[in-house]
Amino acid sequence: MATSARTTARWTGLFYLAIAISGVLGFFVARAQIWADGDAAATLANLVEHDTLARFGIAADLTVVVAQALAAMGFYRLFRAYDRLSAASIAGFGLVNAAAILVGTVCTASALAVAGDASLAPGGDQAGTAQLLYHLSNGLWDIGGLFFGLWLIPMGWVVLKARVMPAALGWFLVVGGVGYILASYVGQLAPDAPGAIAGVLTAIATVGEFWMIGYLLVFGIRATAPAPEVP
Repeated sequence: MATSARTTARWTGLFYLAIAISGVLGFFVARAQIWADGDAAATLANLVEHDTLARFGIAADLTVVVAQALAAMGFYRLFRAYDRLSAASIAGFGLVNAAAILVGTVCTASALAVAGDASLAPGGDQAGTAQLLYHLSNGLWDIGGLFFGLWLIPMGWVVLKARVMPAALGWFLVVGGVGYILASYVGQLAPDAPGAIAGVLTAIATVGEFWMIGYLLVFGIRATAPAPEVP
């Protein structure tokens, strides 16, 4: 039983690590070189000139979707014996986040298709259509960030309740999840706010996430009897 739990934990850690790596490569590397905020012509030119990079970014985003779904199910299997509601919440919010990113990826893939075929753009406006599709994709990533925060909160709660991982890790995840949610609201209510604000709000979550990844990969999960469910 303990060996099975540790195996599940390590696979879940690998999937979580895949989310982090592919997310950085797709969103912060490929997208950053393709999408030109406020300059539709530049976005179109980048899509045409850097077709391979754009496709790499799409593949990276699809990897985020797959890894997120698998990690969500891994966390459910790992934590269901300790708190079934929290485990189901982790899985549910994680799958919604994956779905949002999947639709966002459809948008960026469509933008690339429009860049290669003017007949796909309404009125032949390739630049405007591609830019709009990237804006839609960014909006879906923002929604995904909201649900990413929501999946961290029950993850932290079950860590605190089950006592199979350090309690401090649980608090980092809970507080970090709240930070992610607040960052999503700041992005909508104060779009001109400095980007550093979102970075500060999500910094604790980043620490908690990499701590969770490392703990799952190195230690797995403590071998303890499941805590009784609260009625």
